[in-house]
Amino acid sequence: MQPKHIQWAKRIQALAQTGLEFAENPYDRERYEALRELAAEMMAESSSLSAGEFLDLFKRESGYATPKVDVRGAVFKDGKILLSRELEDGCWSLPGGWADVNDAPSQAVIREVREEAGYEVRCTKLAAVLDRDLHYHGGAYPFHIYKLLFLCEIVGEADELCHDITDSRFFDLNDLPPLSVRRTLPKHIELLFDHYQNPALPTVFD
Repeated sequence: MQPKHIQWAKRIQALAQTGLEFAENPYDRERYEALRELAAEMMAESSSLSAGEFLDLFKRESGYATPKVDVRGAVFKDGKILLSRELEDGCWSLPGGWADVNDAPSQAVIREVREEAGYEVRCTKLAAVLDRDLHYHGGAYPFHIYKLLFLCEIVGEADELCHDITDSRFFDLNDLPPLSVRRTLPKHIELLFDHYQNPALPTVFD
């Protein structure tokens, strides 16, 4: 769970963003802009980013504030799970990323696995729908995120990896590489192994 002040900051930002979408009175808009600045200052207290950098992120968001959707695919082969190595931090994660507009969730996963792991897959099961804030501790991530974890099976090979991925390999649960924990936690990989070994398990949520 994130610290209370981070949860409050994200809530203030969401209220400010939604308020700016609908407010017509210039005085109301000034108040919502001030709330957005306050949220940025609060986020910066627990981050290496400055209040100005958070404010720039917030200004890029418009419309009614809703959670973002992060999709991840779990691909197994010979009892091992497929992970991709991130260029950004040199660590490994489940292939995945933001769902794009007009993509069904399964389509988003299929695209991400193809680009980040080099395999064509099909989705066989939605294993989990997780609220990121309930699973990650600390940090000042600026947006509310739902993580969708899918089981997938290989149907073919794809082209070369995308530019921000340097490698993809299969790993045993007991021999995982350093994980990019901003993207994938060990407990999520354990959860996916459980669903792989017992497909009758119900989808996990929250």
